[in-house]
Amino acid sequence: MSSLDQVPADFLFALGTLRQARCRSELHLDEIPAPTGLAPFAVALGAEVIGPGAPAGAVHGPAAAALARASGSDDVELATGRFILLHDPDGSAVWDGEFRIVTYIRAQLEPEMGNDELLGSVAWTWLVEALESHQAPYRSAGGTATRVLSESFGTLSDRPDSIDIELRASWTPATPDITSHLEAWSDMVCTFAGLPPLPEGVTALPRRPRGHA
Repeated sequence: MSSLDQVPADFLFALGTLRQARCRSELHLDEIPAPTGLAPFAVALGAEVIGPGAPAGAVHGPAAAALARASGSDDVELATGRFILLHDPDGSAVWDGEFRIVTYIRAQLEPEMGNDELLGSVAWTWLVEALESHQAPYRSAGGTATRVLSESFGTLSDRPDSIDIELRASWTPATPDITSHLEAWSDMVCTFAGLPPLPEGVTALPRRPRGHA
């Protein structure tokens, strides 16, 4: 008996729908080791959005990209994330279903944005709007948005302070078809990275590319 014979049909179907997802080209998506102990069956994807680097303290937007190309700066990570699909054939009362999607997204913003009291609610709105725009049916969604202040000292004291926004969220897909959920999440990671197009009525948060040691 092969190892695939031990995998539930619903989970195999869900894996197939993940392969059908059409994610944004700016997103670099790869399979990564899935966490253990969360569910009998799991698969995990890691993603990053890479953009042109910019010298510290430079202007932002198209001008920053032009300066980066002129100076030969390395590309930098604009946003990173993880997408984990869990499956328990026996179901879970906590999940309210047999599947659960767990996600993590992190992106760096301008330091002054760290005091914006609406920052967390904006990040959560991006999640809800992305799922709705892709018509991804779900229930029992929950999440936490965190602002992380980074300060540098010693030999790295010339680095400017930075603020990162982190969103940890999970929800239960209404069906084993995960295609629209991965596509929605793909758009959300790109939104965190500041890439257009954005959901109607949502404005991109200013962000600064990460510096180098």
